Amino acid sequence: MSDSSASGRVPAGARLLVCGGAGFIGSCYVRDVLARRDGTRITVLDKLTYAGNRANLAPVEADPEQAARLAFVHGDIADPDVVDMLVAEADAVVDFAAESHVDRSILDASAFLVTGVIGVRVLLEAVRRQTEIARAGERRAPDGTPMGAPRFLQVSTDEVYGSVEEGTSREGDVLAPRSPYAAAKAAGDLLVGAYRATHDLDVLVTRGANTYGPYQHPEKLIALVTTNAIDDAEIPLYGDGLQRRDWLHVADHAAAIDFVLRHGEPGGVYNVPGGNERANRDVVAAVLARLGKPWALVRGVPDRPGHDRRYAMDGGRLADLGWRPTVDPSAGLDATVDWYRANQGWWRAVRDASWADYYARQYADRLAASRPAEGPG
Repeated sequence: MSDSSASGRVPAGARLLVCGGAGFIGSCYVRDVLARRDGTRITVLDKLTYAGNRANLAPVEADPEQAARLAFVHGDIADPDVVDMLVAEADAVVDFAAESHVDRSILDASAFLVTGVIGVRVLLEAVRRQTEIARAGERRAPDGTPMGAPRFLQVSTDEVYGSVEEGTSREGDVLAPRSPYAAAKAAGDLLVGAYRATHDLDVLVTRGANTYGPYQHPEKLIALVTTNAIDDAEIPLYGDGLQRRDWLHVADHAAAIDFVLRHGEPGGVYNVPGGNERANRDVVAAVLARLGKPWALVRGVPDRPGHDRRYAMDGGRLADLGWRPTVDPSAGLDATVDWYRANQGWWRAVRDASWADYYARQYADRLAASRPAEGPG
C-alpha cells in the first residue's frame, strides 16, 4: 500500500526511506519494523561513517523474507541527487542520520553541522518537491499507483533543551543547546518547523532521552564502561559522576518513533522519555555489578567543557497519543551488558585503529590526570 491518508498517517506496508539506518537507533528501527512481516519495505540510506555499520543489519540480511524488503544505499543525506531519487519513491522518510557523540563534536564540529543542518535541509527540500507533485495529483509509485505526499520524521534529542536543573522539559520550551552536537540537532529541529510553517509539509519531530542497548558504539557511556570492564581496562568517569540522565532502551526508542510516524499529528513534536533517571556514577556501578568487576577500575577524570548536569523531559504528549516505554530499566541494562559480553567480535571490530586514535585524543591526558573515583552511595 503506497497511498497515505490525508491526515498523513503511514499505514503498514508502506515504503520507508530510513536515513542513518545502519547506525545504533536506526538499525534497531529497521530490524524491528521488518521483523513484523507486514509488507513494509525499507530503503536504508547511510554514509557508513565510523558509527554506521552494515553488521548492524546482519540479522535482517540473514533472513530471506526480510532481506527481500530491504534495500541499502551507501550515500550521504547532504547529496541532493541521491536524496531526490530516494524520496521520490517513499511514503515516509525517517531521519536518524547524525554524528551523535558530544565529545566528538567538541573535538571537531564540522561533520555534525553538515549532517545535522545541511543534510536535514536537503531532505526537507526533497520532501517539499514531492509534496508539490502529490498536490498536483501527479505523484506515482514505481508500479504506477498514486502516492500521497511523503511524511517526514526528524529524530532529535533531549539535549536540545540544554541542562535542566529542576523539573522537566516540554516540547514548547525554548531550545538552549550547550554543545556543538546539540546545537546541530536544534538547528535541524528548527528547520523542520520552518518548512512546516512555510510549505505546510507533513513533518514530525521526536526528542529521545539517553538511549542504550545492543549495537551501540563503544564511545557511549554504558557501552564504554561495559567493554572496558570486560578487558579490565581503566574506566574514565567525568567529574564527580553525578550528572543525571534519563535512560531509554533502544527498543523502546525505536518503537516510539514508529508509533509517532504512524499516529502523530502533522507538525507535532513529541518527547520520548525513558522514565529512568539515574546518575552516571550509579549506572557505572550497575554495569560493574553485572559483570562482577571492581569499582577500582573507575577513574575520575577532568570533566568535558559545558557538560550538561541533567536532562529530563515531560512525556505527557506522547502518553496522550497512546505510547509508553515497556522495557524494565534493570532488566534492560542487564540484557545490554550481557549482549556486549556475548558479542565481543562485534565491538572489537568497531574498536579499530580510528577508535584508538579517538580514544587517545579524548582520554589519554585525562587519564594521566585521573584519580580514584568516589563510589556510589
